[in-house]
Amino acid sequence: MSGNLSGKTLGMIHAAIFTAAFLEPIARSIMPDVNIMHAGDDTVQRDNLASPVGYIPKKNYYKFATFARFFQEAGIDLIVLGCSTFNRAVEYAAPMVDVPMLQIDRPMMEKAVITGKRIGLLGTLPSTMPASERLLHLCASEAGKDIEVVPVLNDQAFKLLRAGDSASHNSMLLDDIAELTKKTDCIVLAQGSMAILEDDVAGNPVPVFTSPKLAFERAKQILEAL
Repeated sequence: MSGNLSGKTLGMIHAAIFTAAFLEPIARSIMPDVNIMHAGDDTVQRDNLASPVGYIPKKNYYKFATFARFFQEAGIDLIVLGCSTFNRAVEYAAPMVDVPMLQIDRPMMEKAVITGKRIGLLGTLPSTMPASERLLHLCASEAGKDIEVVPVLNDQAFKLLRAGDSASHNSMLLDDIAELTKKTDCIVLAQGSMAILEDDVAGNPVPVFTSPKLAFERAKQILEAL
């Protein structure tokens, strides 16, 4: 089923408010008729980054579940978690929320695990890497696939991006992608902000996957099926 989705509303939950301005235009390019609402709290990303790598404060899972419940009460049709670092929040909140939910990077991970066995994982936030690797292995298990993850972290690139130096951010990551290309079957870019490289990697010798477009294409399919 497809057609006009003007009666549908997508709710996005963010760990940092700045991601809304980046992600909404991508969502609108794929679903121009859908109403888009946002919720978020900059302290979620702050506290995630301040915690030991691999640990997410319980209060941040609670915040996500609270926002999701608010969206449910507001009549939202589908909720997308726009943060990769605590993607497990969707799994924890699912029993408490009746609205369908989607992790922004799940469609990307699912595509990667059916594309190759040796998967490069490139990230720019230390806190994101364990969550992304876990989700990759989860998707592989669900698909009955055996994979090997080759992780590369470049946290300096994220600092440059937040400082407004996107050119240096892009250059550093393209160098990392070139190295990963030599030893992997495909590459996933762990944060949605890295979709800025999409045009640059379009002709890469091995596929390089970014999350936003794949996520919103899946969201459109879910909304059409409702």
